[in-house]
Amino acid sequence: MPGQLTTHVLDTVHGCPAAGVAIEVWRLTLTTGVRTLLTSARTNAGGRTAEPLLAAGALSAGIYELIFMVGDYFASRESSAPAALPFLDHIPVRFAIADPDAHYHVPLLVSPWSYTTYRGS
Repeated sequence: MPGQLTTHVLDTVHGCPAAGVAIEVWRLTLTTGVRTLLTSARTNAGGRTAEPLLAAGALSAGIYELIFMVGDYFASRESSAPAALPFLDHIPVRFAIADPDAHYHVPLLVSPWSYTTYRGS
């Protein structure tokens, strides 16, 4: 069965899924430094994307990077706060895919000041 790439973004300050977070998926060629944008998506009310970021058959072995645009998300949540530069704006998560037939799930637990990620299931 061909693999796929999925994610889930959770807002740890407000204790809820992070809806509306823009995400970009890049493939990197480390030997040449070339970065290729594969797709972009936005999280839904459940903090997930409507479809896998990369569907079955779209993965190949290599280096990938997810970029989570959390600055805009947290700015929209703080409607009464004065406009300011967020501490975290774009969070890059670079990882390797060794088995293109596996399911790679990369969750992000995030606050305006910190984040955690891991390979989920």
